[in-house]
Amino acid sequence: MKSMEEGRLPSRPRGAALDEALEKMGNILGELVDGGIFPWVAEGRRPSEDESYRASTIVADRLCGSQANPIIRNAQEERQLTEIGGWLEARGYSRNPPGVRFNEMEPGTFSFRLNVPVEGETGSRINLPVDAVVMPGGATEGDMPLLIEAKSAGDYANTNKRRKEEATKFAQLRRKYGTQTRYALFLCGYFDGSYLGYEAAEGIDWVWEHRLDDLAEFGL
Repeated sequence: MKSMEEGRLPSRPRGAALDEALEKMGNILGELVDGGIFPWVAEGRRPSEDESYRASTIVADRLCGSQANPIIRNAQEERQLTEIGGWLEARGYSRNPPGVRFNEMEPGTFSFRLNVPVEGETGSRINLPVDAVVMPGGATEGDMPLLIEAKSAGDYANTNKRRKEEATKFAQLRRKYGTQTRYALFLCGYFDGSYLGYEAAEGIDWVWEHRLDDLAEFGL
């Protein structure tokens, strides 16, 4: 595939093996082709100039979106964590140095992008990355820190596709650490009642970025 995208056939395989591989690839692509964008494929004809231009424009837009969206989400997440960090530091919290584990945190400290170990479905140990982990200033020995996921969305459709991710992560955390697990979402963007209702039904609370002081309701 990579060779063909560069305008050449792969050096291996050749002859009948190459024909067989290309035929398999063609069959798969044929099943995936969107008939609304490429109507000429099913009709067995060449596209008109307008059809070709329209299809290439749609594909280019989707490709651009698929590459830009992760960049935008990462930038949004970085900005959200900066907001959380600034809010905590203004209240006397300090950021932990790298290497501090979530169960070693002192009261009044926080960490970003910390791995929290849980058990997978097969019983194997896996690390769940958590965006922000905060140990309240009034915590006592044995208390769990507050785990915060930074979430941003540019449209409603995308949030409904991703809403199960948080519920699955929270379920894994509760299975490992019990009902004392505290998990919240830090939201920015398009999150509608359907998304919020789903998360609430799973026992997940949230804070809106424009209501940053609501973090105090978690004992911070």
